[in-house]
Amino acid sequence: MTVTDLVSYEDALASYDPVMGLEVHVELGTKTKMFCGCSTELKQDANSQTCPTCLGLPGSLPVVNAIGVESAVKIGLALNCEIAEWCRFARKNYFYPDMPKNFQTSQYDEPIAFNGYLDVQLEDGEIFRVQIERAHMEEDTGKSLHVGGATGRIHGASHSLLDYNRAGIPLIEIVTKPIEGAGERAPEVAKAYVAELRELIKALGVSEARMEQGQMRCDVNLSLRPHGREEFGTRSETKNVNSLRSVERAARFEIQRHAAVLSSGGTIVQETRHFHEEDGSTTAGRIKDNAEDYRYFPEPDLVPVAPAREWVEELRKGLPELPRVRRNRLREEWGVTEHDMQSILNAGAIDPIVATIEAGADAASARKWWMGELARNANESGRDLASLPITPEQVARVTALVKEGSLNDKLARQVIEGVLAGEGGPDDVVEKRGLKVVSDEGALGTAVDEAIAANAGIADKIRSGKVAAAGALVGAVMKATRGQADAARVRELILEKLGVTEG
Repeated sequence: MTVTDLVSYEDALASYDPVMGLEVHVELGTKTKMFCGCSTELKQDANSQTCPTCLGLPGSLPVVNAIGVESAVKIGLALNCEIAEWCRFARKNYFYPDMPKNFQTSQYDEPIAFNGYLDVQLEDGEIFRVQIERAHMEEDTGKSLHVGGATGRIHGASHSLLDYNRAGIPLIEIVTKPIEGAGERAPEVAKAYVAELRELIKALGVSEARMEQGQMRCDVNLSLRPHGREEFGTRSETKNVNSLRSVERAARFEIQRHAAVLSSGGTIVQETRHFHEEDGSTTAGRIKDNAEDYRYFPEPDLVPVAPAREWVEELRKGLPELPRVRRNRLREEWGVTEHDMQSILNAGAIDPIVATIEAGADAASARKWWMGELARNANESGRDLASLPITPEQVARVTALVKEGSLNDKLARQVIEGVLAGEGGPDDVVEKRGLKVVSDEGALGTAVDEAIAANAGIADKIRSGKVAAAGALVGAVMKATRGQADAARVRELILEKLGVTEG
């Protein structure tokens, strides 16, 4: 089904209630894999970070990564979950070429964390509570590279290459309970939930949660039911959605697709779906198995995990300030509205702004540069703010140069441009480009005299009381000094020389 075959979103919501379930996989930032000592370092030669255990060779035995367990408990606590006193791993059996053992070591009916919730804030400030079913530990698969096709998928490829470096990397899968009652805002709720969860994971320090690098991936389960009916409809599962915008788009598309199928008398197939960034559509993957089809059974080679209560409480006490609490505190400290704070969050600017303030800048200046010039550059280059080649310390230095009068805003933008271009730090760029404000009173006086002489008519208007006309002379001086004069001081000199006072 293409985008043109869909019913309108409004018509879909007029007849059906959407029910969602979101499954988010978080790749933990541990140094070694979940059940062996192989490195998790990225971008290494294919199959160079493997061993008999993560390849599932006969005679190899797994050992649980203690930091992985600790990270799982922290995530569970931050999600207001109960932490199991005793849990164990299970084997999830299925065939995938990128899972070398032909089973995944996961958790099934005995997860380490369960029965929690996460409150998320929508664009208009409304708080929506998402109930958490479970957060459990498991391992990632390897990676398939399909060669010879036009899409990079297996269909049409001539052959596939397998890299098992990722196989065994620790994952935490966080599964929501059915999300009901969101109505037309269901896609927005999905996006807000994943965004809040990403901020929480980053705050805990257990993962960088970079969706574009696959460190955090979302499966969007969606079904529709006619208004007034209690039982859920058949669900689809859009797999491995890797951006906030795409989570929202996938949910919206599936609502419209399900409605089109149901309204025409068709039947929804329980299946996985692939999301397509280019048009926001999804296409069928494989028929979705039920839990019993995976033939779960307890992992015989791993002992149960039994987190001591004292240890769990120590971890609870050590949790950092959670993102929503932190945002509310910063919003009050910075004196901004909830809408402005939401914009800062959406831009990924909170941490850069905080770091810039810690480096010595005032809050208003830090927000100004990160949400202005730097956000614009990030948008134009298709990058996020955190990946720009400029540090909070360098931004703080630019604000200091402006504050001391060495730069004006126009020159400061040029300095930032130079830093982003790799010309060095702010002071280096100022020196190389000769960007300091002209502060020599003699030089400024001469420039003002020349501007007055060249614009006698404007000067007469100012003398007659039309002080607003001074802006034209200020502009002429700024042009003559290549924007390197202090505009406020130039205005003062113009009025002094013309014998005019403001009042």
